[in-house]
Amino acid sequence: MPRKPIELPQIEYLSILDEDGVVDKELEPKISNDDLKCLYRYMLLARRTDERMLMMQRQGRLGTFPQSSGHEAISMGSVIHLKKSDWHVPAYRELAGLLYRGWSIDSTLLYWNGYEEGARPPEGVNDLPVCVPIASQLLHAAGIGMGMNIRDEKGVVMTYFGDGASSEGDTHEAMNFAAVYQAPVVFMCLNNQYAISVPLSKQMRNETIAQRAIAYGMPGIRVDGNDVLAVYVATKEAVERARKGEGPTLIEGLTYRFTPHTTADDPKRYRSEEECKLWTKREPLHRFKKYLLDKGVYKEAELTALEEELDALIKAAIARMEQASTSEELMNPLAMFDYLYADMPPYLNEQREELRAHLEKTKNAGKSPQHASAK
Repeated sequence: MPRKPIELPQIEYLSILDEDGVVDKELEPKISNDDLKCLYRYMLLARRTDERMLMMQRQGRLGTFPQSSGHEAISMGSVIHLKKSDWHVPAYRELAGLLYRGWSIDSTLLYWNGYEEGARPPEGVNDLPVCVPIASQLLHAAGIGMGMNIRDEKGVVMTYFGDGASSEGDTHEAMNFAAVYQAPVVFMCLNNQYAISVPLSKQMRNETIAQRAIAYGMPGIRVDGNDVLAVYVATKEAVERARKGEGPTLIEGLTYRFTPHTTADDPKRYRSEEECKLWTKREPLHRFKKYLLDKGVYKEAELTALEEELDALIKAAIARMEQASTSEELMNPLAMFDYLYADMPPYLNEQREELRAHLEKTKNAGKSPQHASAK
């Protein structure tokens, strides 16, 4: 028998709004003005919050954290398609989507200041907390999607990961299981081209991350990750497929990390200034703002008022967080036992009681003998 070629699906690249804010009219999606304003509001809120957090970290008022500036279009262009009953499974650069889903600025500030209370999802939404371990959240997402199928639920799971995470074994396992069991999962890859300091060219030989979808037997597409309209269109299609029971999709958003990997990183050691300047011209907020102005969705005065409104929200959240961080509730180390098990195992309960006794003993040791005896 002669050799025969196997026909494989083709991978598309989608871009609708270019870096100058010029839109392709044939591809432009129909989005209501209210939804366009919603997209921009949360993208801008995430950017301004991120910038303020950086200043706080440099002042010693916040711990080390990973910035999300430059990733707002991927986060908001995708999450806007989810219902509250759908599942949102983030990594750690999805600040815009978290805010949209109901997470407060306060909780974000608390979390990156070392308080696990900031990881508590808001009531009424199916969100998992921020996931710092690389790629482990993808397995959770695949499992949730498989569970939905078992329960015959018509929901969707959307999960996020970076280009570095795409090289992890967890990613392969999650995508393979999701595809085999046709789990309703949308895998959103934020390809910002560096796994900390390792460029994508040294991570893989593929031209795109999206083409890996072919191996798993699911649809895949690469989009301009700085173009919120392209992300919106690609994700809408993926969510509709998932909701109809047609299985998972891999979406690769090509973007750039305008900031260090975290506030403890120095990107000048591995990236050129010319490269950074090139990608800064392609950043998502500038082009989307121009599009909204040209379309008449906003006027300059309205955008100025929006900036002032969001700045006031952020300042108020910072004040609340810094006041709350000194409260007895957040200073209580016993709380570390409260959020792992629905029914605490006996051995953990013993440890909790041992710690409680130790804290009480330490507290009493610091008091005067008269005070202690009176108690």
